Amino acid sequence: MNDAFTANLRLPDPRIEVLDEAFLPLRLFSGTVQRLYTGAAWAEGPVWFGDGRYLLFSDIPNNRVLRWDECTGGTAVFRQPSNHANGLARDRQGRLLTCEHLTRRVTRTEHDGRLTVLASHFEGKPLNSPNDIVCRSDGSVWFTDPPFGISGWWEGEPATPELPHGVYRLDGESGELQMLLSDLQCPNGLAFTPDEQQLYVVESRATPHRKIWRYDVAGQGAGTTLRNRELFVDAAGHGAFDGIAVDELGNVWCGLGSNGALDAKPEALDGVRVYNREGRPLAHIHLPERCANLCFGGARRNRLFMAASHSLYALHVNTRGAV
Repeated sequence: MNDAFTANLRLPDPRIEVLDEAFLPLRLFSGTVQRLYTGAAWAEGPVWFGDGRYLLFSDIPNNRVLRWDECTGGTAVFRQPSNHANGLARDRQGRLLTCEHLTRRVTRTEHDGRLTVLASHFEGKPLNSPNDIVCRSDGSVWFTDPPFGISGWWEGEPATPELPHGVYRLDGESGELQMLLSDLQCPNGLAFTPDEQQLYVVESRATPHRKIWRYDVAGQGAGTTLRNRELFVDAAGHGAFDGIAVDELGNVWCGLGSNGALDAKPEALDGVRVYNREGRPLAHIHLPERCANLCFGGARRNRLFMAASHSLYALHVNTRGAV
């Protein structure tokens, strides 16, 4: 674990590498990368709770969800055991949504603390291990279901997959579960465009490189489909994508790390890569650890929180997360 992190005194922060001048309006001259916490085994799934001024994030192998408090700057255990929770989100009523590896289900934490199971099976077969999750304005819940949590004892426990690697939509009114995609190798991070008319999905085991695909969202309710798949970004030589987030301008902020032998300088790829709507790289936020997932938060939604391997980092930027 890297305990030697120190904030940069130089401004602008050299950890923020501008790859295209179009990023300059998004960079705050005095914004610097901060490390808020370290000590996780594998940090994932951050979600901001503005009404409480805190951030929740998962520490999957340690079977806990942690809470970082903006008022005190301290971090404490929010839930343990967490059933090896991974992706976290909030629904339109402000309730916590959780992807659980161990139980292979998606749950909702009610306002009184009770847990409601939203999805655990599809067509009578258990899900693999729900990974990342988002909620659309119509109340529907969308999540990816690769087999990472059932591949060993580190993030869950071993099991044989009974379903394809899927992308699912859970209807907010009927509770009906739909498998919208079944042809991706380990779908991972996902995020909607600001108008919710398109969906980005990371394909974590695409060969030879990880990819981000973009789909049109068509139809409503049980008739919703994903159409017109197009390649948004191929990671060829630029690391491996994980979780993603979209800002209000439509830029895509991608958690990034080395893809091993495929990358010439793996340490230079750890952090966050920012792309515009056309897939052109705008910037790279360098971190000393691989970034697994990220979200926007803070009072003005302009603070980027980055769950990176063992630590939680933050950076104020001059754009806001898409609602």
